[in-house]
Amino acid sequence: MTDQKINLLTNSSFERKADISRIALVQSDIILGEPKKNREKFERLMEQAVSSAEKPDLIVLPELWNTGYALQTIDKLADPEGEESRTWLSTFAKRHGVYVVGGSVAEKRSGKVYNTMLLFNRLGEELGSYSKIHLFRLMEEEKHLTPGDQKVTFDLGGVTAGAAICYDIRFPELARSLALKGAKLLIVAAEWPHPRLHHWRTLLMARAIENQMYVIGCNRIGTSGSDSFFGHSMIIDPWGEIVAEGGEEEGIISGEIDLSLVDRVRNQIPVFTDRRPSLYEL
Repeated sequence: MTDQKINLLTNSSFERKADISRIALVQSDIILGEPKKNREKFERLMEQAVSSAEKPDLIVLPELWNTGYALQTIDKLADPEGEESRTWLSTFAKRHGVYVVGGSVAEKRSGKVYNTMLLFNRLGEELGSYSKIHLFRLMEEEKHLTPGDQKVTFDLGGVTAGAAICYDIRFPELARSLALKGAKLLIVAAEWPHPRLHHWRTLLMARAIENQMYVIGCNRIGTSGSDSFFGHSMIIDPWGEIVAEGGEEEGIISGEIDLSLVDRVRNQIPVFTDRRPSLYEL
């Protein structure tokens, strides 16, 4: 597995200044195999988020919001080169002057389907993409999707963020490697089902505590076949304290983050300084 850091260089002072403080997580059901209807649904909710009195700096969507787990027909449903999704997300980000993490979409590239996160800045410019590297066998993802082979960090106007999708958070090595690359927040898009609510909450908090960074997890609600999804989208600070958490209803989960807290926590408990990586090798 290789790693990739994506930087955006621009002359705009808008982007040079780190300005990520208010987060909005869009928690919704997903209509199985209906990309157009899902786009309309999420656009309505995103418009609701940016119309609030406290407009967010960053909007996050859940995993596979365009198709859901329509894996049997995913080859036909997947967005070719992610073009349609990219155009829509870019247009929304530019129109409203917000960062948008497009959760993840089923994207078809070179005849293969990937589960891909897309991120856009306030100017509608793509900061990069991340394709899920750990495929979930319990939902037979490995039979229909191709795993990515790069871990990715994004530069959000001077703040480094790491990317993860759902099952990825069960692999602490990924989150730690992103933190070592400078990530101060980890953005997680998910379709995490019952009965594993305790796992979802515990793993997100653990990734925040052990890496002393913010963790932002956006999960869907609703049902798909025999699977039921519980939402509980969360914003967690570097101490592992919950800043905001949703229930199992559709809506916008909002919260404020203070990225300077990351440095304060890391200075107070110098985990990264005290690491002994030579002893961890297997």
